[in-house]
Amino acid sequence: MYAYWITVNYREAYNMYACNGILFNHESPIRGETFVTRKITRGVSRIALGLQDCMYLGNLDAKRDWGHAKDYVEAMYLMLQQDKPEDFVIATGVTTPVREFVKMAFSHVGIELEFTGTGVEEVAKVKSCSNKEYDLAVGTEVIKIDSRYFRPTEVDLLIGDPTKAQQKLGWKPKYDLPMLVEDMMKSDLELFKRDQYLREGGHKVMDYHE
Repeated sequence: MYAYWITVNYREAYNMYACNGILFNHESPIRGETFVTRKITRGVSRIALGLQDCMYLGNLDAKRDWGHAKDYVEAMYLMLQQDKPEDFVIATGVTTPVREFVKMAFSHVGIELEFTGTGVEEVAKVKSCSNKEYDLAVGTEVIKIDSRYFRPTEVDLLIGDPTKAQQKLGWKPKYDLPMLVEDMMKSDLELFKRDQYLREGGHKVMDYHE
């Protein structure tokens, strides 16, 4: 989904400078836990640390235009620096299936996945693990599909055209998708290492991943 952001700057007492930014999916380590990107990075981190066995997702074929929130905030700033207010679409212009985002997140911890089955019967198993710190047994099922996560009015493809923003604002994303996934994974691994430490110390850890 993309969001509409209205940015306003009062330049004179009776003149209002207003422009509209149409921002496609912008993600970061503080993205809400119910959004699929953050659900994935949190789930992969917990699985790698032994805090969770499996993660349940919906439509892995859905394609999204994901960018880093840092880049999008810069775009909003640049919009407000123009002499004439105009509306802009802020996006990367690149679309990626949810399945690929999952692969990238697991790859960050040295885990390669193998997907089998179709539709609600699709599962992902550990094909190999090259990182001893996050050593999962080959064949372990880590992704399953739950029909509850399919949207009744699913949009299969979302992609934006940032040409105007690039030409008029001189804006260009500094983060590509692998860099975004790395940023989110590093943050969530650090977050859940605290839970791992507590559990190893005999303390109860809440199972709040779903």
